[in-house]
Amino acid sequence: MPNSRWTLVTGASSGIGAELARSFAAAGRHVVLAARRRDKLEALAREIEAAHRCRAEIVVADLEDPAGPDALLAEVAARNITVHTLVNNAGFGLKGPFAEQDPARIEGMVTLNVTALTRLSRAILPGMIARKEGGILNVASTAAFQAGPNLAVYYATKAFVLSLSEALHEEAKPHGVTVTALCPGPTQSEFAERAGMADSKLFRRAAMSAAEVARAGVDGYRAGHAVVIPGPQNAFGAFMAGILPRAVTRKIAGRLQA
Repeated sequence: MPNSRWTLVTGASSGIGAELARSFAAAGRHVVLAARRRDKLEALAREIEAAHRCRAEIVVADLEDPAGPDALLAEVAARNITVHTLVNNAGFGLKGPFAEQDPARIEGMVTLNVTALTRLSRAILPGMIARKEGGILNVASTAAFQAGPNLAVYYATKAFVLSLSEALHEEAKPHGVTVTALCPGPTQSEFAERAGMADSKLFRRAAMSAAEVARAGVDGYRAGHAVVIPGPQNAFGAFMAGILPRAVTRKIAGRLQA
C-alpha cells in the first residue's frame, strides 16, 4: 500500500517523465503529474491508480510560461499536498546552428530547462530541509559533460542543471535531503523528434528505453547518489569527456549531431 508521501513530476505526459511517475508510484508514492497535455495526464493518472492503488493528481501547467512555476505551486498547495520528492523533468532541445535558431524558442528553452527548474527547487527545498526528509531529482543529460555544437543552448542548459544539482546535493545532504542529477544519454522518447534529432548519429545508435532510464534514476536517487548516468556506454562517454581535452570533446559532439 502507498504511504502518504507525494512525488511531483514535471513533464510527466510522456517519455522519461511518465516512466519516472510510474516508477515512484510502483515504490508506493502518491504522484502529482504536471505537463501541458491534459489528455495524456488523465490517461497516465488512471493507469497509475489502477496499477498501484495510489493517488495520482494531475495539474495542467505550462512551465515555459514565466508564470507557470508559481501557478503549479499554488495549485499543489491548494490541494493540501506536501511535496516529498520533486522531479524536475520538463525540458526540450533544439537542433541547429545557434545563429539560425528562433530567438523566442531559445528563450523558451532556457526558461523551461533552467529558470522553471530553479524556481521550483528554490520554492520546495526549504520545506524539505526543515522536515529533514525528501529530495529533488533533476533530469540533466550526458550533454552536461561537454559543449555541443548544433545543440549549443540545450547542452548549456543541462550543464547548468548538473552543476546546480551537485552543489545542492552537498548543501542538502547534512539535513537528510537528497538532490540527484539524472544524466541519460540518447533515450527512446518524444525528445529526439521534437529537437529535430531523430536522424542524428546519437539516436541512430542504441538508445535506452525511457523505462530503463527512469528505473536507474529512481534507484540512484533512493540510494542517495549525487549523479546517476544510466548505461555503461553513457557512463564511459561521460568519463572520457572528463579526461579528454575540451577541444576534442566538442568536436566529437558536433560530429555526432551533424
